[in-house]
Amino acid sequence: MIIFAFLHELKMLEKIKALQDEIKNAVVSTMEEVEELRIKYISKKGSISQLFDSFKNVSTEQKKEIGKAINDLKNFAFERINTLKEMFESTGNNDQFIDLTKPGEPFKLGTRHPLSLVKNEIISIFGRLGYAVAEGPEIEDDWHVFSALNFASEHPARDMQDTFFIEKYPDVLLRTHTSSVQIRVMERTQPPIRAIFPGRVFRNEAISARSHCIFHQIEGLYVDENVSFADMKQTLLYFAREFFGENTQIRLRPSYFPFTEPSAEMDVSCSICEGKGCNICKNSGWLEIMGCGMVDPNVLENCNIDSKKYTGFAFGMGIERIAMLRYGIKDIRHFFENDIRFLKQFESSI
Repeated sequence: MIIFAFLHELKMLEKIKALQDEIKNAVVSTMEEVEELRIKYISKKGSISQLFDSFKNVSTEQKKEIGKAINDLKNFAFERINTLKEMFESTGNNDQFIDLTKPGEPFKLGTRHPLSLVKNEIISIFGRLGYAVAEGPEIEDDWHVFSALNFASEHPARDMQDTFFIEKYPDVLLRTHTSSVQIRVMERTQPPIRAIFPGRVFRNEAISARSHCIFHQIEGLYVDENVSFADMKQTLLYFAREFFGENTQIRLRPSYFPFTEPSAEMDVSCSICEGKGCNICKNSGWLEIMGCGMVDPNVLENCNIDSKKYTGFAFGMGIERIAMLRYGIKDIRHFFENDIRFLKQFESSI
């Protein structure tokens, strides 16, 4: 009986060692195979449970050694199977291991927003002419948005129908144009000044296919000695041909802005119909893109710039308007809805 017990215990130790080697060297490629491994070894009817059933026949002298070996095997099996599970769960792929020799999964790149594409292109064009970029706060005071720009106290743009004022602070508002940045630059810089001012602006308008309460502008300013209307015209012609094509023509129509005198609206020849007339240009052959004019002397004086020595011109355009013309977009609301189907159309424009 002693010999029989000894042989039984020896076989148990050999079996424990063999099971540990099997578990250690097991190769699985799916989560289902990991589950099969668990059932085979540590389920109620698994191989390790059978060892516990045989443990009752072990002699008292060997119970401590063999019991420890079985428990160590059980713990090893749990750790090995849990490690395999975690590997699949961490990869998010329950079908196969990560093969480090395979090419990596390509990352899906985002796309630049069409407004960013247009803004960056405009900045680049004027950058080639030596224009720096300046930015300012979106929450402004009355002086920088209206008063310094020669707006009369009764000007309709000051009315609540056009402007978002901050409650309890009647002189604080959301800027209605980036001209406020022009004032800030002129207040702290003496000519020559050559800069453009991109940014978001706000007006209290109903949202429709052609207007929005939030939109983006780029304005420009050039102040120096002997700056003329002809300089402005040539600068804007250069911009139009760089942006819309080398055959683009421009025309300037008389207009009125409180901060420029004389003032004009600038049109470009329709690049879609080449000036022949289409539904985009309303059969006129022309597309209005910006306002412009010579800086009013009062504005220069408000910024402590000698209007007898210096002259300058300013211009401003809506980025949404330019983007709608560039990409044939008929509803301004598309720019603000974050519809991924709309944005994916600009993947090739990065």
